[in-house]
Amino acid sequence: MSLNDYLSHKRSAVLARDERIAKGKAEAHTLQAHVTAEGRSGVRRLRIREHQIISDSPYDFAGFNLGPSSPELQLGVLGTCVTHIFEIQAAKLQVPLDSLEVKVQGRIDPRAGHPGHESTPIWPHDIRYDVQVQTSASDEQLAELFEAVERNCPILNLLRNPQHIEGRVVRVGGDTQTPTKKEAVAA
Repeated sequence: MSLNDYLSHKRSAVLARDERIAKGKAEAHTLQAHVTAEGRSGVRRLRIREHQIISDSPYDFAGFNLGPSSPELQLGVLGTCVTHIFEIQAAKLQVPLDSLEVKVQGRIDPRAGHPGHESTPIWPHDIRYDVQVQTSASDEQLAELFEAVERNCPILNLLRNPQHIEGRVVRVGGDTQTPTKKEAVAA
């Protein structure tokens, strides 16, 4: 099955989903992820639905290099989302794609927050992505596709727009549970 064959299948699914939305038969739902830190290694086990992903640090950061780091996963998540939205929008707009590849990169500086680097971001920054496509579509069709992707990609827009994030620490075990709450707004 070629990518264009898949896009034809994707178009049927997207149109059926759009119809359910138009008929009021689709509602918002909560997404969940659960992460545990493993003993002895500190490896983070990420569970989402029935899937598991291991996240770890490189050797120079007391890790065992058993999986990508959290910043690397974030770039990967952006790449998978951009790729998926390209598939959805190409299917909707009937733009043929013979091949599709997304490369994401960003910078992170381990000196961030240390003396002399107080203003260096501790988060991945200078993020950019390149989409390589093989297509018979016109330049106008490709531009329309790219604009639709940029407008509709949830993770791209999550990263570009400030978010209200609420976090708390809950002490478990023993006789007391003392919640501590801190709210943050990412910019």
